[in-house]
Amino acid sequence: MADAEENSALFPIFILTLLALPLLPYTLLRIYNAATKKTKSIHCRCSVCARSGKYRKSIFKRISNFSTYSNLTLVLLWVILAGLVYYVKHVNREVQTFEPFSILGLEPGASDSEIKKSYRKLSVQYHPDKNPDPEAHNYFVEYISKAYQALTDPVSRENYEKYGHPDGRQGLQVGIALPKFLLNIDGSSGGWLLLAIVGVGILLPLIIAVVYLRQSAKYTGNHVMHDTLRSYVYHMKPSLAPSKVMDVFIKASEYVEIPVRRSDDEPLQKLFLAVRSELNLDSKNIKSEQAKFWKQHPAFVKTELLIQAQLLRDSALLPPALESDFKRVLELAPRLLEELFKISVMPRNPYGRGWLRPAIGVVELSQSIIQAVPLSARKVSGGSPEGIACFLQLPHFSDAIVKKLARKKVRTLADLQEIAEGERSELLTQVAGLTEDEAADVELVLAAMPNVTVEITCETEGEEGIQEGDIVTMYAWVTVKRGNGQTAALPHAPSFPFHKDENFWLLLADPVANEVWISQKVSFSDEAAAVVAASTAVREAREALGASPGEVNAAVTAAAARVRAGSRLVVGKFQAPAEGNYALCSFCLCDAWIGCDKKTVLKLKVLKRSRAGTRGGAANAEEPSVAEDGAAGEDDEDKEDYDEDYESEYSDDGEPPEAKRASNSADSATDDDS
Repeated sequence: MADAEENSALFPIFILTLLALPLLPYTLLRIYNAATKKTKSIHCRCSVCARSGKYRKSIFKRISNFSTYSNLTLVLLWVILAGLVYYVKHVNREVQTFEPFSILGLEPGASDSEIKKSYRKLSVQYHPDKNPDPEAHNYFVEYISKAYQALTDPVSRENYEKYGHPDGRQGLQVGIALPKFLLNIDGSSGGWLLLAIVGVGILLPLIIAVVYLRQSAKYTGNHVMHDTLRSYVYHMKPSLAPSKVMDVFIKASEYVEIPVRRSDDEPLQKLFLAVRSELNLDSKNIKSEQAKFWKQHPAFVKTELLIQAQLLRDSALLPPALESDFKRVLELAPRLLEELFKISVMPRNPYGRGWLRPAIGVVELSQSIIQAVPLSARKVSGGSPEGIACFLQLPHFSDAIVKKLARKKVRTLADLQEIAEGERSELLTQVAGLTEDEAADVELVLAAMPNVTVEITCETEGEEGIQEGDIVTMYAWVTVKRGNGQTAALPHAPSFPFHKDENFWLLLADPVANEVWISQKVSFSDEAAAVVAASTAVREAREALGASPGEVNAAVTAAAARVRAGSRLVVGKFQAPAEGNYALCSFCLCDAWIGCDKKTVLKLKVLKRSRAGTRGGAANAEEPSVAEDGAAGEDDEDKEDYDEDYESEYSDDGEPPEAKRASNSADSATDDDS
């Protein structure tokens, strides 16, 4: 066993090794990821977004981006590593093999006279009679005397020249790389050392683990509290109107944890007067409605008022205390809205279908919060079924500008987008009264808005036609085109204080029955993952049909090329319902833009299954067909427009789905008789 000094000398080397082993590969990985990261800018470049400061590339912003906890920790670890290297190399003397020639300052093979001469010279410098320093005395006894004896004694010198040590062959020594003070333990320090080892090595990790598990037990994998999910499931209803989604959304436990202070009463009262028109209060019983509103949980009242401040863009009037709570509410909003959407489309009935109406309402609320547009702006007005909400998301637009454009028969966002760029610029400057710079900002935002197309088919793999009870596979190609040529982009949202990615949701639904058959999230940011997913789905489908390897490879190559061109493949399965004709719709909803959603009609015919399990030849001639909105030959039922529901949903909450279903069934029966 090595002595205490040798063990203590090994301790810095031991720590240096433990630190360098994980630190070096982790640093190389971080550098590689930073070097290969795409630097293409996808945020909005209009002047309004530039003034918001979200995307400013100033020196302070760059420093703040670098000075994250992970980066600072990485730099600190490298500083410690460099200090250990310096200490080991220059300060701490590692245990060396006994070298008598080196100690006496001689070259190997020196003569006896040279050895004696060097010994006398060093004795004058280090002998206790000449130098009273205790360290000099120790050095003379431990090193100089032993080196002189090893070189002058014939047996010691022979052992040294033969085995490298004056005492002969040496055995293997084992040491413990611990500091010296930990190895020299007496009765008093031993107890403290034991307590330190138990506290740092056992109790501290145990306490950290308990606190972490206690906190993580409150949250799901998506960082949403379990209590929030339970509240959302309880309050979610199939006929929940979009105007009522707010009442469910604010009941998140995360919002309950935001403190409600007594000093907030006065600013909240002022905020209530500013946003009262947006609170869906019955004007006939305004006093009782106001009293009912304030009787809610204080956290719910505060959250709804702060969200309404975002919708009406009145956040500048908030005091500093409420401003921090306001940002916290908005920071949590996208995550909570996504979970609320998942709950609305969660399979509930025996067929595993969710609810369409509340799902659309959740997306509409998300769009309004991101774009800071009030929900009342979605009501039908000025002859536009979309309302003016889609215009208010454009920079420099206001109600007055929308009215001016309406006089030129520009009543919808599509009308504005269809105008040629030169004519549109002239319209915005001469009719709407915008400056050339403001008109240029509008052009930038219009070029960044997504134009979505959906190609969708439903089929039973390996069979012709669809029979009741079949497992039907839906293949949907969702394509996004923009005027600026980008596939993925951050939305124009200067009033939302945080970065927000675009999220698209593809729903296959039966609007009459208020049922969602399939729901999937579509992302356009990760192209590599989309290529892999599309290639895998196409390969499995082709191989199941018995295609040759060449045909499979060609189909996979075509799918990958289509993904790189801006499309995403969405695959879903559902069980075919009972025999009949179904007018389904696919809804591609974006949670960040208003007026960019896409509705596609899908006519699905389900055949009756024969007793023998075979398919009838005559029925096979009719295949499911897909038609876009406004296509010739659509039934009256198919002509329902998604945007036309706003009038009823935001005014009188609309008629219940049962009444719609009965009305549409009667219309279908009339058409069949004719």
